[in-house]
Amino acid sequence: MNSYLIKINNFVENLDAETQTELAEITVRKQFAKGEFLLRQDEICRQSFFIERGIVRKFYLTEDGKEITTELCFADDLAVSFQSYTLQTPSLEFIQATENTEVTVTDYTSFQQLKTRFPKLLELDLMMTEYYAMWLEERLRRFHTLDATKRYQKLIAEQPHVVRQIQLTHIASYLGVSLETLSRIRAKI
Repeated sequence: MNSYLIKINNFVENLDAETQTELAEITVRKQFAKGEFLLRQDEICRQSFFIERGIVRKFYLTEDGKEITTELCFADDLAVSFQSYTLQTPSLEFIQATENTEVTVTDYTSFQQLKTRFPKLLELDLMMTEYYAMWLEERLRRFHTLDATKRYQKLIAEQPHVVRQIQLTHIASYLGVSLETLSRIRAKI
C-alpha cells in the first residue's frame, strides 16, 4: 500500500464516530462473479466501488468493436467511471470483474448529501480525487517514458499475480501492445 493510500486510510479511521456511522450506512458490500459488469457503457455511474478483494478492469470499445483496457483495479483501489460519476452522465466505458470480486459500494447521491452535513467528507473526497489524479499521472508518465517491456516488468513487479489472474489479451491492451508483442516480451523475460 502506498503512502498516500495509507494517509487516506488513516484519515477515514480518525473520522468522528457520527461521520463514520453515517458513511457506513450509505455503503454496502457486494460480490461480483468473474465476467460480471459493475458498470456498462451508456449507464450513469451512480456508485463508486472500493475493491476489497479481486480484480476489475475498465475498458471501452472502439468503433470497430475492439476492447481497449484502460485500467486494472486491485484490492484497495477505487473503481469508478470518473467522468460519468462526477458529471452524472452516461459512461463511455465498462467496469468488469476479471475474477470473483468483493467491493464496498458507495452511492453517489447519498455521498453528495453526506458531504453537505459532514465537511470532513469533502476533504476525503478531495483526497480520493488527488489519489486518482496521481495514479493517472504516473500511468501516463510510464506510457510516455517506458518501453513496453519495462511497463510489463513494472506491472508484474507491482502486481505479480496479474499474469495468473488476468487474460493476456487484457494485459496486452492495458500495456498498449498487441498480444503478439506481449508474447515476445514474455519470452525474453
